[in-house]
Amino acid sequence: MFDGCDDLLPAKAHHDDAAYDLRSRVDMVLPVGNSTLVPTGIFLELPYGFEAQIRPRSGLALKHNLMLTNSPGTIDAGYRGEIGIIMFNPGPEAFPIKRGDRIAQMVISRLPEVTLQPVAALSATERGAGGFGSTGKK
Repeated sequence: MFDGCDDLLPAKAHHDDAAYDLRSRVDMVLPVGNSTLVPTGIFLELPYGFEAQIRPRSGLALKHNLMLTNSPGTIDAGYRGEIGIIMFNPGPEAFPIKRGDRIAQMVISRLPEVTLQPVAALSATERGAGGFGSTGKK
């Protein structure tokens, strides 16, 4: 954590929330039509076998149409840099962000141990290769 960023510690708004709120470290403006990296002042050291996922805040999406360009973003256990949030503002006007504004949320999850193996064929299922609208709604 940067010096002077104690007020930006990730926190859950309610004890039973799944995600920690992340806050902006700076005052800035999100221009229309661009992705912008918003610094949080937060650095993590996750244990091996864990990841953090960065997700949008529903209120910013609903009320201001703001989104995260890389969503969900993944923070690997080996990463030691500052967490930055890649925000996109589709418009219609620039969006101001103030230091301390909640801009994203972070979920920390345990990763299963998986071994990937090449195979000649996959087992059959009812769905098969159907995807991208294969359930009928177009």
